[in-house]
Amino acid sequence: MDKPCILATTLGAPGGIYKCFEPCIEKHFTIITFERFVQRKEDFAAKIQALFVWGGAIKVDQNLLQSLPNLKAVVNGGVGVDHLDIPLINSFGIKVSNTPHVVDNATADIGMSLMLASARKIVEGHNFSKFREFDDFPESSLGTDVSGATLGIIGMGRIGYKIAKRAQGFEMKILYHNRNQRPESEEKAVGAMYCASMKELLQRSDFVMVVVNLSPQTHKLIGAKEFAMMKPNSTLINISRGLVVDQDALVNALQKKMIRAAALDVTYPEPLPRDHPLLSFPNVIVLPHLGTHTMETSQIMVERMVTNALAALTGGQLPDEVKA
Repeated sequence: MDKPCILATTLGAPGGIYKCFEPCIEKHFTIITFERFVQRKEDFAAKIQALFVWGGAIKVDQNLLQSLPNLKAVVNGGVGVDHLDIPLINSFGIKVSNTPHVVDNATADIGMSLMLASARKIVEGHNFSKFREFDDFPESSLGTDVSGATLGIIGMGRIGYKIAKRAQGFEMKILYHNRNQRPESEEKAVGAMYCASMKELLQRSDFVMVVVNLSPQTHKLIGAKEFAMMKPNSTLINISRGLVVDQDALVNALQKKMIRAAALDVTYPEPLPRDHPLLSFPNVIVLPHLGTHTMETSQIMVERMVTNALAALTGGQLPDEVKA
């Protein structure tokens, strides 16, 4: 019996699922690449029952949805679905799923990595070793302590809570701001203190880590007003979505030395143009969105995508369905 067909970008192509994960998908499905689909829509349109979205390589718009009469699910790799118009997709009777929980540890790890790398000037130290023209460390190579410092976490969901757990190991003072305060038992377990206002957190934190979902309420949540509240020796770390931070305001804050440094896993656009001013600061680390970019986490994400797609094709409940 033929395996059901799914639509995906070419595995191994830029923006697509890596080819090493192909066996996991092909065990259950026949993969129709988006490139083949565009060339021969009449041959494949009626066969495709699920669409695998990995990043923003495939634009899921009305034209695409109208061209796939038997599509049952749009299966997203990763937690964030701000690139998907869920009400539009649902209006076609198509379900949407993501891969929550899977990414929590890897994302928390990258947040801690960025904080440590920025504080201890890891990138500068590597470049000094590689390109040095002299042997003495310049005064600018002095970093700042993480142990005992105050970490302010904006967004205390699953990932934010895991960051607090990790920060405990560094004996950090942990503040957090969230829509809802966590139960007292959970706060005590990680030594975190709730700040009802973001202003209080920003004024008291040595490191501010942003871990919120992108929504209309969090769009450019951190802007000029917020940078003015931060300590001049503080560092901003963003592992949420690029648009949560006003990048023009961040550039201005760095230029005016309103904050000490920034470490970003996410930007807008991704990746940044090479001539973007953020890439010119020696006290800024910019990653190309590596939060979940590990072999183990990616493997589990792909497996979870397969599980959701199989559920959709058999008419079952999608384990990770996202509703509008």
